[in-house]
Amino acid sequence: MKSPKHNRITQRLLTTGLLCVTSSAFAATVPAGTELAADQTLVRNNGSEPSSLDPHKVESDVEANIIKDMFEGLVSVNVDGQVEPRLAEKWEEENNTVWTFHLRPGVTWSDGTAITAQDIVWSWQRLVGSPYATYPANMHIVNAAEIADGKKAPDTLGVKALNDTTLQVTLTQPNAAFLPMLAHQSMVPVDKILIARFGDKWTQPEHIVTSGPYKLSQWVVNERIMAQRNPRYWDDAHTIINTVTYLPIASETADVNRYRAGEIDITSTVPINQFASLKKTLGDQVNVKPQLATYYYQFNTTKPPFNDPRVRRALNMALDKEIIAQKVLGQGQRAAWLLSQSDIGGVKLTNPDYASWPMEKRISEAQKLLEAAGFGKDHPLTFNLLYNTQESHQRIAIAASSMWKKNLGVEVKLQNQEWKTMLDNMHTGNFDVVRYAWIADYDDASTFLNNFRTGDSENTSRYSSPAFDEALINASKAKDVAERGKYYQQAEDSLGQDVPAIPVYHYVRSHLVKPWVGGFNPDQLGYYYTKDMYIKKH
Repeated sequence: MKSPKHNRITQRLLTTGLLCVTSSAFAATVPAGTELAADQTLVRNNGSEPSSLDPHKVESDVEANIIKDMFEGLVSVNVDGQVEPRLAEKWEEENNTVWTFHLRPGVTWSDGTAITAQDIVWSWQRLVGSPYATYPANMHIVNAAEIADGKKAPDTLGVKALNDTTLQVTLTQPNAAFLPMLAHQSMVPVDKILIARFGDKWTQPEHIVTSGPYKLSQWVVNERIMAQRNPRYWDDAHTIINTVTYLPIASETADVNRYRAGEIDITSTVPINQFASLKKTLGDQVNVKPQLATYYYQFNTTKPPFNDPRVRRALNMALDKEIIAQKVLGQGQRAAWLLSQSDIGGVKLTNPDYASWPMEKRISEAQKLLEAAGFGKDHPLTFNLLYNTQESHQRIAIAASSMWKKNLGVEVKLQNQEWKTMLDNMHTGNFDVVRYAWIADYDDASTFLNNFRTGDSENTSRYSSPAFDEALINASKAKDVAERGKYYQQAEDSLGQDVPAIPVYHYVRSHLVKPWVGGFNPDQLGYYYTKDMYIKKH
């Protein structure tokens, strides 16, 4: 999941037999003695204007933050990393390759019509033609890879409705991450009839139907999106907040100012240049948690000189990431030398050798690499660094360009664009180097590494390495966590040498949260759900 600002605990379900899960621990839990406000209204800044609210046409957390409030899939993953039933009440599996899900009795869309297993089949078939087309393939659903490659029709996908309330999914091989991967927002059902009737306009407030606790009620572009509580939601009895507003404020300064003025309950982030002072003055209102997410600078590996891995590796080695993480940011972020994470999905991965070298040695070796590639004082490397509009991205870009200038004599021109424009240019290859970030879709290294596989729809670096691809294939077939980790290490080793992208830092998620907001508890992917929250009397 890409992020303009900057995903789950893997379940080890590798035994045959029956898995039947039910739970009643959903949504807002109010401590005894807490007095609730009469007005249960929440305002949260979402950071940017969403490109769409169609779950199959979006790619970033800007959209996912809203979609996750309005739509549900078969399961979710809670803050403790446990898979919980949502639209599916229970499920069972055979040999970890045939999964059968049973929908909750009487579950409906927000207009009262039934949500059926056929809706999910149609939605997943539609998904394989979307920006997340390769996601079902990464789950190892039968024929998903062939459909994504255009070799088979969507209706051959390995999912079928046994009846209106029973769905069967067949995998090509066991996948330990299958259940948590189902929690991704691209896997939610959408209404076939509605889309046939209204086309791209089906997500407008007057047309949309949703499956989650909230329903879109207003969308004023570049001003606000509002959603109202959905009384037909299956767990509405445990929902407390009645109205939620999402603001598209990209300016971190404006975000804080409106928070201080009482117009916002939860900010999108905390500005790095105000973090220390806000922590001092607002104390516990500053909320910081680790996040499975990596910030990186991605190369266009098909465009000279970045088709030369020596150039890419030199720029990686000459970047002082500790200074960026600790001084430029300073909120608990960690310097990154891996595109995934050092501790993820039960696997521990090690950095490239050069990550442990003294900075002086790294710079010296980087200079030699650039010289070998034909660059030096008489012929300096010059390129454009593209980032989307936000103060923190600008500060990091200024710091990185200064380091490259000082250490390598490189000339960097900074370019900033709005998020949607930057995405368009990235997908069309209209960039030299672009700021990017990936939030884990689930707790496994593959959620990061798949983005660099040959032909993957998210591989906008155009990187291609047979050794890297083979390592990921072997990891997907691994019989246990230790073997999977061995192949993930091989994949990261390839990235450490080829450097299609420079890992800069691993995220924390920071927000300002009003003291009257209860139930605010982001998961390790950084998501927090309006249905889990409530407004205390104040």
